[in-house]
Amino acid sequence: MLVLTGQMTVRQALLNFPKDTNDKSIISAYHALIHFEADEELRAKDVLYKEEQDEYLEFLADTLSKNRTLPQNIIKSYKNYYSNVALPKDKNTKKILAKICKFLNIK
Repeated sequence: MLVLTGQMTVRQALLNFPKDTNDKSIISAYHALIHFEADEELRAKDVLYKEEQDEYLEFLADTLSKNRTLPQNIIKSYKNYYSNVALPKDKNTKKILAKICKFLNIK
């Protein structure tokens, strides 16, 4: 994942998310990145928390890159945030898929 390796900022990654999606796995991954960014200070103080969060994001990216749905417990954990999704709107399916691949660093 480009964010974890420092090759992409969280903001850039969020802008690469597909627009106008109803896919709960994608929305959950979006919110996981928002939480990652919000936890910057905690990550700097707590190495174990940082490692666990990195592994979690790697799992999300790996699952989505294999075109699989995230586990229901993960989707459910972000359910309260679904109505607040700030994803931009775009109805072009090719663009959506291209952006998912770019986010996941798939060529």
